[in-house]
Amino acid sequence: MLAIIGGSGLTTLSSLDVSHREVVRTPYGEPSGAIVFGQIGGQPAMFLPRHGYGHTIAPHMVNYRANLWALHHHKATGIISVASVGGIRSDLQPGEIVVPNQILDYTWGRKSTFFEATGTPVTHVDFTEPYDADLRRRIVEAAGALSIPVKLGGVYAATQGPRLETAAEINRFERDGADLVGMTGMPEAVLARELGLPYAAINVIANHAAGRGSSANGIHFDSLEHVLQEATGRVRAIIERLVGSSDNCQPMGLSV
Repeated sequence: MLAIIGGSGLTTLSSLDVSHREVVRTPYGEPSGAIVFGQIGGQPAMFLPRHGYGHTIAPHMVNYRANLWALHHHKATGIISVASVGGIRSDLQPGEIVVPNQILDYTWGRKSTFFEATGTPVTHVDFTEPYDADLRRRIVEAAGALSIPVKLGGVYAATQGPRLETAAEINRFERDGADLVGMTGMPEAVLARELGLPYAAINVIANHAAGRGSSANGIHFDSLEHVLQEATGRVRAIIERLVGSSDNCQPMGLSV
């Protein structure tokens, strides 16, 4: 059963034929909200809003461990993360959809591993390729079947938030090799890896990053809602196609 984690612009999944909702208690505290279970195109799926159903949880306050543990506990076979981002690379325009392949982590102070309890052996996971190649491929194929253009590949810079970045910081990220900037990609991706859950992201370019394009002199928040609303409709269609034709991923599942 695929799990979808919704971000800004995707706080509900209208294509999900809901069967029930469940509040999950985890060893790591409360998830962002109740998990919604149902079907898309006759295939089971579950949905969790990263920022809560009222979009009240800031990126640095999200309980990423509880969210991932809850989805794993309910037998998720893979996770699709949806999030809005700023575009750093010049060819990435507001409204476009990107399926990234790499991450740069600039976050700090977030609980980023399940393996830290007293007496727990130090555990290293390979993170060379942070996103699952097969799940990324299936996202792109679903988009292609619907003639929805997506950009395949990109380096996601994960920042602490909740403030947006300075133009100088964006310049730094670009020098480091980043193409996109967002606030929720880490530690979500590495926690999924620790649990053996295939994980991939669908990123919507909400705006040019600070100091770039239409954001050269500041971010214009009044234009973001329309961009996200239109692009999120295409993301929902991609998810519906992917899940409805899903040959479910098989998780590797570490014990935590």
